[in-house]
Amino acid sequence: MALKIKLQRAGATHNPVYRIVVAEARGRRDGRFVEKLGTYLPKQKEGKQLELNVERAEHWLSVGAKPTDTTNSLIKQARKAATAEPAEA
Repeated sequence: MALKIKLQRAGATHNPVYRIVVAEARGRRDGRFVEKLGTYLPKQKEGKQLELNVERAEHWLSVGAKPTDTTNSLIKQARKAATAEPAEA
């Protein structure tokens, strides 16, 4: 079973909410998933636009799950934010 880390669309028309999930590569975009890693709110201006469990994402990458191009960039963005947070506190 080949796994991918991909986006699953939810939300209303013109107001998307994406779940970042680990799912079977050949499955449907909004089909079943193995684990939910976080959420991405592209239209949100204030607050957190990206919420991702980086620890679990690293685990799935280590066991062979392939991220899509978009989720790969979101994981990189979350890693940067995770390393910047302890410096601020």
